[in-house]
Amino acid sequence: MKKIVLIVIALVSLQAIAQDNRGEFRKGEKKDRMHKQMDFTAEEIATLKTKRMVLNLDLTETQQREIHKIHLVNAKERKAKMEANKKMRQNNKGEKKSKENRFNMANEKLDKQIAHKKQMKKILSKEQFEQFEKSAKQKQMRHHKQGEKQRSKRS
Repeated sequence: MKKIVLIVIALVSLQAIAQDNRGEFRKGEKKDRMHKQMDFTAEEIATLKTKRMVLNLDLTETQQREIHKIHLVNAKERKAKMEANKKMRQNNKGEKKSKENRFNMANEKLDKQIAHKKQMKKILSKEQFEQFEKSAKQKQMRHHKQGEKQRSKRS
């Protein structure tokens, strides 16, 4: 009986240690992932996103072409925006953005999301759009939970 208790304690402690190390690994992982995405061209990003949608939604050839165009435009805009933000951060040297600037950026982001949703609604069938919405909500929840974890670790 004592041996079983010792084995259980050893396994539980090993599991706890393994989880602690995994958290440290993930901190650098986000930056690595971000840099890897920066390496892709806008065309490559659009192709990957479109193929993911093909797998999830079973798109037709016409739908694939239209969605690829949308993803390509979005990827080019995102790349340009990222470069502009990078230059702005270097020029500001750690200063925070103004409240008005943050509001404008958030407002612009939401406007683009609304426009993207409208475009997808035009292209996708009703069932495909429902699946698209469902997967978008799941992705949003994952990001929300990850943000909560990061905020709780900072505290």
